[in-house]
Order: sequence, then C-alpha cells, then structure tokens
Amino acid sequence: MAKEDSHIGITAEQVARISEHGMWDADGSVRPEAVRMAATLVDAVRARSAQGRVPDELGDVVERALNMVVPTFHRVPGANGVGLSAHMLQQITTRPCPLVVIPAGWTPVGWPLFEYAYLTLALKGYHVVAYTPRGIGWTTFPGTNKPWIGTSEGTVDVAGPLDREDGRKVLDFAIEALAPSRVAFFGESYGSGISQLVAAEDDRVDAVVALSTWGNLATSLYDNGTRHTRTVAALLDLTGGDRADKFDADTLEILTRFEEGGDMDPVVEWGEERSPENYVGGAGPVPTFFCNTWHEGLFPPNQMLRTFQKLTGPKHLSMWIGDHAVPEGPGLIAPSLTPNVALREAYAWLDHYLMDEDNGVDTWPEVTNQVMFTYVTTPAGDNGDHVIIEPARREQKRSWSAVTTDTETLILTGAHGSGDGALLPEATADTTGWRRSFSVGKEPEIVAMDAILSTGQREWEGNPKPYRVDEIDRGHALVWSTEPFASSRRIRGIPRVRLGIDSTESAATVIAYLLDVDADGVGRMITHEPMTVSSGLPATPVWEMQAAAYDISPGHRLMVVVDSKDPHYSTDNILDATITVGSFDGAACFVEIPLG
Repeated sequence: MAKEDSHIGITAEQVARISEHGMWDADGSVRPEAVRMAATLVDAVRARSAQGRVPDELGDVVERALNMVVPTFHRVPGANGVGLSAHMLQQITTRPCPLVVIPAGWTPVGWPLFEYAYLTLALKGYHVVAYTPRGIGWTTFPGTNKPWIGTSEGTVDVAGPLDREDGRKVLDFAIEALAPSRVAFFGESYGSGISQLVAAEDDRVDAVVALSTWGNLATSLYDNGTRHTRTVAALLDLTGGDRADKFDADTLEILTRFEEGGDMDPVVEWGEERSPENYVGGAGPVPTFFCNTWHEGLFPPNQMLRTFQKLTGPKHLSMWIGDHAVPEGPGLIAPSLTPNVALREAYAWLDHYLMDEDNGVDTWPEVTNQVMFTYVTTPAGDNGDHVIIEPARREQKRSWSAVTTDTETLILTGAHGSGDGALLPEATADTTGWRRSFSVGKEPEIVAMDAILSTGQREWEGNPKPYRVDEIDRGHALVWSTEPFASSRRIRGIPRVRLGIDSTESAATVIAYLLDVDADGVGRMITHEPMTVSSGLPATPVWEMQAAAYDISPGHRLMVVVDSKDPHYSTDNILDATITVGSFDGAACFVEIPLG
C-alpha cells in the first residue's frame, strides 16, 4: 500500500470474499480484504459518511447506525496508566440502554476489525465500547506512515492481572459515560478469555459471549507432556510487532522456556493464572454463551469443555465444523452471504439477558453440536472442490454429559497378514503380548492439519482434507483398522486411547489419529492427540483425544494411525530412533469410542 489513504474503500467483491472464505489468509494472517474492510468502516464512521467508500448495502448499515448513535474514539487509562485504544457508540436516547463491552481479539488490527459487529449491535439498541488489550496492534498502518488507530500502549499481558484490571477500568469508563441498564462482555478468541476473566471478578457483568474461546491456557499450549509449538508461533505472528517490543522481560522468559522445553512448570503456572477455568463463579453465576469448533487449532476443545461444565449459571455451547473463528469470524467483519447462525445465536443471548427479549433462549438445551461433514455438497469447478448445498446437521443435548450415552472399546492387535493391526471388539489371543515398531522419519506420514486455521476453513466450506491411507509408509507409522462396519457409528464425545510405548531413546512422542476410511481407502480426520513420555519407558499411558461429533457410515472402517511427529507439536524423538508400540505386561491397548 503506497498511499496513506489507499485503505479507504471496499468493493462488493471484496466483501463477498470475506463472507465466503473467512478472516484468515492461507498463511494464518488476517485476510487483506478484512483489514481493508476494517479501515474503511472506521473511516466512514469517523467521517460520519459512507458515501463512495462502501457498497450500497453496507453504506445503508453505516448510515442507519449513525442516525442512532454518536461515535467517539478514546484512549482509556488502563492499569499503570497505559493508554488503551477504544471506540464507543453511544445510543442517542435518554432512556437507559444496555452496554456491550468488546475486548479485541489477538490480531494486529485490534478493535477496528469488528467495526461491522459494533454497528450491528448499535442497530439493535446497544451502547458499544470496544477496546484493544494492551500491547496489541501495529505501530503504523501497513504500507503507510499513518499511526494505526486500533493500537494500545504497553506490552502484551496475555490475559494476565493487568488485562483483567484493564477490563475493569474500561468498564468504569463506560459506566460513567453511559449509565447503562445492564452490561455484557462479548469477545472472540483473546477477547473471549478476557471477557470471562473480567466477568468472574466483577459482579457488574450480567452476561458473557465467548466465541472461539479457551478455558485453560496452560493445557491449550502444553498437554500430555507435549508443547503446541505451532499455536504459539501463530500467536506470536499476530501481535503486530517484534516480540522484544511486544512483551516484557518476564513474558519473554516464559516464551523462551516454552520454546526450549525442559522445565515447563513455570510455563504451566503462568498459564494457569490466565485460565478462566480457575476463576469460574468468583463474582457469582453469569449467563455465558460459548462457541467453538471441533478441529480448533489454537485452543483444542477438551480444555474449554471442562470450563463449560464448571459454569453454574445459564449457559450454552455451540460446537461447529472448522477451526478458530471460522464459523463466526466472517459475520463479525462483514455482511454474510448466508445467515451467520453462530452470531445470530450469540446476539439472541444478549437480547435475552440484557433486553429481556422473550426469544426462547432460556429454553435452549445447554449444548448444540454440528455433526462433522454431514453437509451435502456438489462439485464446484475443475479443481476438485465442492460447495455446500445443504448444511450439516445439528443436534441439541440437555448438557455435555448427555452427549455420550455409551462407549465401545476396540482392542488393538499385533500385525496381521497385511502388515497392519486390527481393531477388535473383544479380546483374543493376539490382543496381548504383541509388539510393533517403526522408525522416526524426517517427515510425518500424516498431519492433523496442513495449515493452522486454513485447513479448518476448508472443512467449513465443504472440503475436508482427504488422507490416502495406502500412502502411509508403514516403516514410519503404524496402522490399525476395523473391518467395514455393517451399521453406522455415531461418535459423540471424547475418545480415549491406551498404548504401550517404548523407544530406543530415553523419551518418546507419539500422535494418535482417529480416521474414518471409506471403501476407496480415503480417510477423513475425526480427531487426534499427542502424548510424550519423557522418562520411565516403557510406559502404558492412557490419554484423551479431542472431542468429536462424527457419523461413520456403513461400509466404512475406523482407523487408528500412530506417528512420531506432527508439525503442530513438539517432539522428543530423534531421527531414526525406533519406537515400539505394544501390549506390555499383558495390558491390552485400546481405543475407547464414545457413542451417542
């Protein structure tokens, strides 16, 4: 962008691309059209005119909102006097109106990214105060010398004590300026965690909407002895600057410890302090709405589910196909080509608990799960892609504990004639006392996702990644599968796996993948999870895979693949080490499938 004002203006085609393909570019950065959209809308609101800047439909939203609210832009003093970039839309009325406070997500765009959402909320009758958490944002708008309005001062606290105090100070500012009737915190990603944390400590918050959220930051980044290295790398790339400028010395030390591995106790302690799970109910029950995805690349679902189950007030969870911010993200940024159901439900939550709207929210079951890949698609173009013509099925359950109604245990065997092992419904002579080995290769034989965020976006659009299971090199990974099922299997909940693990080295990392394989040998990822045993080999750990809602059709097989590395995670393996998986000391290996 060569000109200082070259970000002004957006076309209908660019808006459509945001709606169709989401907020993430292929490299995990924010899509350029989304940045352009944000800058354009903010410019239109500041100028009090959308004329010549946006398509007519979008211009109508801006003009109608400006007839209802007064927009202002602020530097709100946060903890230690740090200036937080903030934006307020104040309803033009003398009657009390509810307030929605929106901490921005973890992107360099800061609060401007969701200007369309603020206008949408304003049209519904809400005061809105959006702000960027400390340290987040660009110094200048990319390609220009123009300071970026959405950037806050200070260093990133990663939802620590300063961020929590900042949230309360923004709320102080908003209440003094607006005298609202009720208050909600509404956040996506980083902003959702901050929203939960502030609500847990401040009884002035009447409701929370937490989209693409986390419950435990420690286990989001490090679990089963395995570091989620790609998650941290992706987050570091989205702060808007060099890490030496964005983080203080203590946080830089935590990042170094994380990257080096070794003693992870200080990292875990740091993450636990920033985990909403550990503050649930501190200020009393708060009606809370969660929205997440099954193949979430930044905050895997199990840790969030534990937090959701601890909530004691009215609550709802919607689980969707895709990855981080894929279901709701486009609708926060721009008008949707089709109704954005995730956001429609989030707004209904606010309408009920802040405006007393009798919209049925209080009768919703606690959980609504979209069943993976049950959409109907049709081919689109010559590149093998598909488009969705019927949406995936959604199921309602009274609680998360009601999602799983039964379990099926499949026991792993030694190698059969094909060289693979079998998954059997009951123990036989070859389900104990066996060992199978493979060597650690240079590259993984299978990966959970080709690219964080964008693989899930493809799933959302009707194009889940195909895995050719006959191309897996059995010298560098191990495979077990069932016979083709005569009837369907409804996987619902959290699978568990138990494997005997040994290595020629002192530590071992394995990743267990669960695939649905059709008659042509093409697999789809159901779920996965790594495990690292850093000492005490051989060992027989039991661990949970990530939650799933998935239907296996008759004639398909269930397959377990065990590999030694995945680019999403750290590994304690070294090249050419031999890893052995087996039934040690007579203990059977199994995968426990939740059914519902």
